[in-house]
Amino acid sequence: MSGLNAPQRRRRLRSVLRRGHLGVALVAVTLASASMTLLGVLALKVYADHNLHLIARSINYTVEAAVVFDDPGAATEALALIASTEAVAEAQVYTAEGELLAQWQRPQTDLLSRVEMLLADGLLQQPISMPILHQGQEVGRVVLRGHGANMLRFLLSGLLGVLVCTALSAWSALYLSRRLLDGITGPLQQLAQVAHAARRERAFDRRVPPAHIAELDSLGNDFNALLDELESWQSHLQNENEALAHQASHDSLTNLPNRAYFEARLTRTLRSLNKTRDKAAVLFLDSDRFKGINDAYGHAAGDAVLVAVATRIRAQLREDDVVARLGGDEFAILLTPLHKIEDAQRIAEKIIASMLEAIELPGQVSVVTSLSIGIAVYPEHGASAQELLCAADSAMYQAKRLARGGQHVAESEHPANTVNIRS
Repeated sequence: MSGLNAPQRRRRLRSVLRRGHLGVALVAVTLASASMTLLGVLALKVYADHNLHLIARSINYTVEAAVVFDDPGAATEALALIASTEAVAEAQVYTAEGELLAQWQRPQTDLLSRVEMLLADGLLQQPISMPILHQGQEVGRVVLRGHGANMLRFLLSGLLGVLVCTALSAWSALYLSRRLLDGITGPLQQLAQVAHAARRERAFDRRVPPAHIAELDSLGNDFNALLDELESWQSHLQNENEALAHQASHDSLTNLPNRAYFEARLTRTLRSLNKTRDKAAVLFLDSDRFKGINDAYGHAAGDAVLVAVATRIRAQLREDDVVARLGGDEFAILLTPLHKIEDAQRIAEKIIASMLEAIELPGQVSVVTSLSIGIAVYPEHGASAQELLCAADSAMYQAKRLARGGQHVAESEHPANTVNIRS
């Protein structure tokens, strides 16, 4: 049963076409060779028969006098003189009464001679008889049998020529077939490779090169057009996915990362710091006057204040630092790498100082806000993301209780120096 379920091995297109072309070429060459050989044999037969008649006529002229004078010796000598040099196997001269006057026969010394005789008997008109005329009257008769030596040489040379032509034709067929197959299977293989890459690797940027055959070139162009559409759709989907991913991980108002993104980033950072034993700091920021601004000027003004605050915070950070909006008027910052806690305090001071400038609102209204900042350092104030956020949040509330617009370090007995406190 396993043999029945085994997949059938399929032949390649190149192999199928090559066998077909070679078979057609060999059949054509064989038929052409056989036809040429047959025509050559027929032409040779006609030529040999005609030549044998000419020999008989020449013998007639030579032995005419010997027959008239009834001279066997002269007739035999004349007969042997001509027949020995021509393709004649046997020759007889008869008188008018039918008596044998002279005779000549070519000796058969080997197998080749016998083959030549058999070939002559099979192909030539055997024997031929021609009257000997003297003054218009028949005085005797010449009987000839041809010899097949010339015909055998022709057949052997013809066979050799056929073999050479067959070999040359087969080589030419293979060469032309290879060129034709390259023109057909080459573009198809390139098309298959591009299709395979598109299916397995999603490589929609690859294209099928032009082909010399119009139908294959049209097929390649249509496939390239399909790849163009697929590439366009892939780019569109990637953009859509990126936009959705950005929306899922970022705040729509400030375009800052949201809480989920920040906590995931913080977790990955802490996992990496656990191996290198480096430090990091989390800053928890809360606006001190946001509720009053929102109540006094409306939600649109509140949104403008949040956008301005986010922009000013981001401007004070280093390239590798991350700031996120946790929700409402709360922000969080991840400072990494951190060499000493004073670096976190210095950045917090810069952020607090950036809030001194008034924020312009629609309607020629300006407001001033401040931020209270809590600082927690890894690993002193927590080993996990949740612990650090809680420690920084607690430190922020401690900063608010001490003085709004200031900063405080988690679990510190004394608050850090307040910078430009505004009430």
